[in-house]
Amino acid sequence: MKKYIKILLLILISVLLVKEVYDLRKSAVKGYTISKREYIKTLKQDIFSLMMAYPEYILDIEVEDDNQVYLILKSGTRLLYNDGNEKTASEKLHNPDLQDMLEERYVLGSVDALMSKEYNPGRIRVYPLLREVYGANQGEIEKNLVGIKLSNGHHRFNDNNSAAYYLKKAMAELDQLIKDRPEFWGYIYPIGGTYNYRYISKTNMLSPHSFGITIDLAIHKDDYWQWTTRKEGEKRLLSYPIEIVDIMESNYFIWGGKWGYFDILHFEYRPEIIIKSLYFPDGGKDLWYEGLPVEDAAVNRIILLIEERLQYYLSDGVDS
Repeated sequence: MKKYIKILLLILISVLLVKEVYDLRKSAVKGYTISKREYIKTLKQDIFSLMMAYPEYILDIEVEDDNQVYLILKSGTRLLYNDGNEKTASEKLHNPDLQDMLEERYVLGSVDALMSKEYNPGRIRVYPLLREVYGANQGEIEKNLVGIKLSNGHHRFNDNNSAAYYLKKAMAELDQLIKDRPEFWGYIYPIGGTYNYRYISKTNMLSPHSFGITIDLAIHKDDYWQWTTRKEGEKRLLSYPIEIVDIMESNYFIWGGKWGYFDILHFEYRPEIIIKSLYFPDGGKDLWYEGLPVEDAAVNRIILLIEERLQYYLSDGVDS
């Protein structure tokens, strides 16, 4: 009798272990585990940020096999949110999914030190999304460029997804700032560059300049991590006027000065990164959309779509 009881106990333990492994696999996020409740909350916040950032290009959400979430683009392309693969930092940079891209939360406002080399929010880019929005190749991208007069020069920027609109707005605000603080002129002008179809140095990845969504302000010898030491880079960072950064961030540009691999002259139009930081600065409340301006029709529509499409996601029970 005791023998049979031991066998039953072993079977029960085995079943529980299998279920635990299954649950962990479902809630695994690139090398560590979180509760399914937290994972689903982050998933919904990320999708909200993306749909708010690209309203003309991300049209729907699909769930496949209960645990694979895809965003459906205007062209019909499907982008997988989380491929489930554990990745090194280099693998995330070179072969990311949407979850990788939004995993690090960008910090708005001032910083008082150079970031660690491991912190680079926005440096990961999902290229199929960029190609969908700004142009699939050099020819398509260049058709979407418009000229913008900046100080004494003309520069090209992508007109899609309001990128050029927000650059014009940001630069008008910076010009007004210079009138009040003329000492800031040398941090902004002459412009270092905007559109330039090229690859990132020593990689096979296109620079965001290739899509016409990035502006380099005035160049300084200590602006870039490959040009100088971290000590000199930090001195440059701490001298940089936060007023410039605030204006650019308020117009959906992230700042390369907030990367461990710092790029202080670099401002990149990434509305999804700014929107996530703006609406969910500390991970949000228990209810993922708590605090959002639900009276806004666009916000309300996206919340309802997310709730409808993901109502049965990981529906075998949600732990706390």
